[in-house]
Amino acid sequence: MMLIASLLLALIPLLGIVWILSYGSITTVDGLFTSLILLAMSGILGLNAVLELRKRGSASSMQSAANRSSRGLVQRGKVDSVQFYEAAVGHPNKSIVTLSGGSNGSRMLVFEGDVRNALPIGQRVEIEFRKASGHNVLLEVKYP
Repeated sequence: MMLIASLLLALIPLLGIVWILSYGSITTVDGLFTSLILLAMSGILGLNAVLELRKRGSASSMQSAANRSSRGLVQRGKVDSVQFYEAAVGHPNKSIVTLSGGSNGSRMLVFEGDVRNALPIGQRVEIEFRKASGHNVLLEVKYP
């Protein structure tokens, strides 16, 4: 929806430039600056549409890159870092894990709870996890 809205809103300023050109007022200072402003607006909204397309493409590639098992998602790589953050009362604590290696490069996963002991830094691992209520929950860790 945002992609369609950005594309439509990027075309409207271009129609204004066509209108300025059709009436021949592009040679005036007002016409020149109005055209520049309309071009800037169109460029910003066009860039937003391009970024939205890239986001959709990377989301689909990330979905296919994460292998699925019978219980959840699987990621493989070497553990670069594990950072633990304690949350306020009533909110789950989080661990941020950075994996490297493979064709995907470096990737960051956020898990619910403390996974520092399960994922030693520098070790190659295969992590199986599932998404539960907006958080990743660690199911199993294998050390190939």
